[in-house]
Amino acid sequence: MTSLVRHVTFDCADAYRLATFWAEVLDGTVGKEDEPDDPEVLVAAEGITLLFIEVPDAKSVKNRVHLDLQPQDRSRDEEVERLLSLGATLVGDHRRPDGTGWATMTDIEGNEFCVERSAEERTRTRN
Repeated sequence: MTSLVRHVTFDCADAYRLATFWAEVLDGTVGKEDEPDDPEVLVAAEGITLLFIEVPDAKSVKNRVHLDLQPQDRSRDEEVERLLSLGATLVGDHRRPDGTGWATMTDIEGNEFCVERSAEERTRTRN
């Protein structure tokens, strides 16, 4: 038998605050029993569960693993703007004039993630 990924875990400084950010990003929910100041907080969203665990160490290097987001009901550029309004930061703009490419962003604690084109946008271009 093989293993299953139960959830993706983020080490962080403020588990509840970061979980709330990601719940908003993914249109997910924070665990019913989770509260501010909890050292571990779970977020459930369609297709993924994220676990946020407070650790004393500050983030000091680039993530070795990151999430790639694909908007479902808006364009890549509209999603980038929405995420900026939630507190994310654009750190690398790899969007091209022909509509291909992606945006590299960080969440409110500096964890990198990318925003790709929506499925609809992908059907309009080959790359």
